[in-house]
Amino acid sequence: MNADRETLRKIAHLARLELKEGAEKEMLDSLNKILTWVEKLNEVDTAGVEPLTHLTDEVNVLREDQVQEPLPQERGLLNAPRKDDDYFRVPKVLE
Repeated sequence: MNADRETLRKIAHLARLELKEGAEKEMLDSLNKILTWVEKLNEVDTAGVEPLTHLTDEVNVLREDQVQEPLPQERGLLNAPRKDDDYFRVPKVLE
């Protein structure tokens, strides 16, 4: 399958890309190279190969929750870059 300029323009519109005239030919060449490479994947015999759902057989190992004493406020604020008495000071994010 080869893409033409009209297909490229449609894809660019859907992706909200603005292509300059000079870059259009280069982008079209790159797109056609990608499509040619993907077509080669159809030549691979995948009969008997199960679909891959995960890259590894590893399972998340989570630790059990343990109830502990809460962190004292003074210790929690120890490494704060800015603090104001008992609170963290953070930059204002709302106008």
